[in-house]
Order: sequence, then structure tokens, then C-alpha cells
Amino acid sequence: MPIDRRYLLTGSLASAALAVRPALATAIPVAGIPADEFGVRADSHDDQSAALQRAIDAAAQRNVPLWLAPGNYRAGGLRLPNGSQLAGARGATRIVSTGAQPLLASTHSESISLSGVVLDGAGIPLAKGGGVVQFLDVHKLIMRDCAIVKAGGNGIALERCDGEVTRTRITGADDNALFCRDGRGMQIVGNNIRDSGNGGIRVWQGEKRPDGSVIADNVIDDTHARDGGTGQNGNAINVFRAANVMVRGNRIRNAAFSAIRGNSASHIQIIANDCTACDEVAIYSEFDFESAVIAENVIGDAANGISVTNFKEGGRLASVHGNILRNLRARGTDATADAFGIGIAVEADTIVNGNVVENAQNAGISAGWGPYLRNVAVTANVLHQCGIGVTVSVAPGAGNALIANNLIVGASRGAIRGMEWQKTVTGDLARGGGDRFPQLNISGNQVS
Repeated sequence: MPIDRRYLLTGSLASAALAVRPALATAIPVAGIPADEFGVRADSHDDQSAALQRAIDAAAQRNVPLWLAPGNYRAGGLRLPNGSQLAGARGATRIVSTGAQPLLASTHSESISLSGVVLDGAGIPLAKGGGVVQFLDVHKLIMRDCAIVKAGGNGIALERCDGEVTRTRITGADDNALFCRDGRGMQIVGNNIRDSGNGGIRVWQGEKRPDGSVIADNVIDDTHARDGGTGQNGNAINVFRAANVMVRGNRIRNAAFSAIRGNSASHIQIIANDCTACDEVAIYSEFDFESAVIAENVIGDAANGISVTNFKEGGRLASVHGNILRNLRARGTDATADAFGIGIAVEADTIVNGNVVENAQNAGISAGWGPYLRNVAVTANVLHQCGIGVTVSVAPGAGNALIANNLIVGASRGAIRGMEWQKTVTGDLARGGGDRFPQLNISGNQVS
């Protein structure tokens, strides 16, 4: 490579910088303040809380970033005033908690920014609902390229916040990795979450109202349900009472209950997610909701695939289309449980179109439950090697359904069967007998 004067000058300056402070190289923000100017010492055995708080306050007052050099800092109970900008060397700047309070907290702030810091909760138990990072009523929150480990509660606990949490790694939270309550359009994008005690990402509202969060392109592995329950825990993504939420492009594996669970969440869109190894329903839209789009997801190795249910409580109005589901069967000890092994289950005002379901132990598609069936269309689906291709409720009070133009191959217990709750009460309606049920329109299905 030719060597000119500009190259020599640039190389000389870089060498000089490395000689003066090799650990930092060129990572100090030009407008930032190094924390060591306030007596903060990396890798000290002493608690750095007081010095760090002085540095945080001074940088926020001057509206410039505070730079933490690589190393470990023992601290706790740090308060971030409005305008705080805390920055470190990604993966190398670590603040280790020294007490049972949030490591970083802020209340009623217009702007907070965190980047490049590792926040270590040290496994110290936090108050119920608390987080290693705990923000209340923070606007313009930016948290990027950070990591949170060993949280003794929630990794991040947000209430009435807006902004973004992006490209952040949260590992080993005892409760939830990220719990957002009463949020205002949070962007939760591109994060890596692993080994959460009760939940990966929770987006909840105190009452049914718009939320507008985007939960996209996250990788979420190994979500447990350590506090038990029947579905409130153990979900990689849980949206509760929050409307207008987009859940898109997430890769989820090993959830004790659901990969994605919308509860009383209207106008939810669950699109293009990859969900593997769920011990209950992989994707759920349930209870009191209106309007759900569940499309183009890939689901494998779950107890059930997709459920759009609870018409009794007002759950209705959905489009389930373009999904691929494989290997649906009970994952617990009771491998013959009738409640498991269903590809797609729907109840009211819903179209199920263009999906592919393979190896569903009990049924590829289930339309209705007892009297809870109304305005369901099951069309142009491919159902391969399922116990029953399509089940449809013919219980007293069940409403109308269209089952048309589906390709059903290798259904060991019949292509289309009428059900009264869990009991099969008809022969194969794909081969005749459907005229006994005027509320059903069964036509054009190809069975082999």
C-alpha cells in the first residue's frame, strides 16, 4: 500500500492516542465528560455510587454525555436526572449493583439516553415489580447497545414511557426481561433475551386503550414460568389490554407457555414470527379483543399452534392467513390430551385462509367450541397428516361456518368431523352428511 504524508500523520496521531489511554482508544465521545474527572475509578473495590452520582448530575446539567471507561464499577441507587446521557464501551463498561434497589432509576424526565453499558444486578432480589433499570414517566428514552444481567426482578421496568429499547441483551432476569406498563408507542426492537424467570417482553396497559408499541426483530430464548399460573407467566411476548401493537419478525424458542400471547389486546398484528418449542399455544389472541391479524408466522413443535378464542368473553374478528405450522402435539406428560395437538383454533368472525398445517396430533383446524361458533370461513388451506383435517362445532347453539376448497391429505380420523365440545358426533362430512346442519357450507374440498 502506498504511504503518503496523510497516512503517516493519521497513524502517528492514532498511536499517540493509544499510548496515552490504550483502553479507550478513540471511544470517548467528543462532547462527553470522562467520569474519572469526578473521582470515579474503574475496577475499584470501593462503592462508586457517590462519585458516579456527582458525575451523572454534572453531565446532565451541562447536557453532555458522561463517559465511563472500560472496567467494573460497584454502585447502586443511581438517579438519572432529566437530560442524562450515560455511555460506555460496549460490553466492557460494567456497573455492578451493590443493593436491593434499582441500579438506575429516573422519574418524570423528558430525555434519558443509555448506550454501551452492562448493568449487572448481581442476583440481588428487588422489590416486587422492580427492575435493575426502572423508569417512570420518561419521554424520549433511548437505550441502545446495552446489556442487563442477573436481575433479581425485572431487567427493565418501564411505566408511562415512550422511546426505544434496541440492540440490548437481557439475560437471567428472575422475573421479566422487559416489563412496559402504560407505555406510549415504545419501540422494542432487535434485542436478545434469554433465560427469563416469568416473561420475556410484557407490554401491558392498566385498562383497555391504545398503546402502539412495536415489538420487532427480537431473539427470545428460554422463557420460564417460575411463579406458576395458567398463562400469565411463561410467555416470551405478552400483550395485555394494549391495543394497536405490532409484533413482527421475532425469533422465539422454548417458552413454558406461549411464544406470543395477546390478552384483551385489540387491533394486534402478529406477523412473520418464528416460534419453536412452546409448551402451550404458540400464538394466542384471547379474551376480550376485536381485530387480530395473525399472518405468515412459522410455528414448530408446540402443544397447539394458533388460537383465536374466548368468544364468550368478547373475543372476535380475526384473519389467520399464510402461516406454516408443523408438529403440534402435547409436550407434557399426557401425550393424548384432547386439548393439545391442534394447528389452528378459531371461534368468531374469522377467516382462516391459505395456511399449511402438518402433523397436528388431533386436528389441523378447529372451528368453534360448543355454542361458540359464528361466521368462520376455513378456505384454501393445506392440511397434511393430521388426526382430523377440520373439526367444526355442531353443538346446540353453534353458528355458521364455511369449509371450502381445502386440500386434506392423510387425515387418519377423517377429513372433516362435527364436534360437540370434545366429542366427535358425525362421520366424515367431507364425504357427505353435511346437509343435516344447515348452518354449515362444506364444498370443494379435496381429500386423499
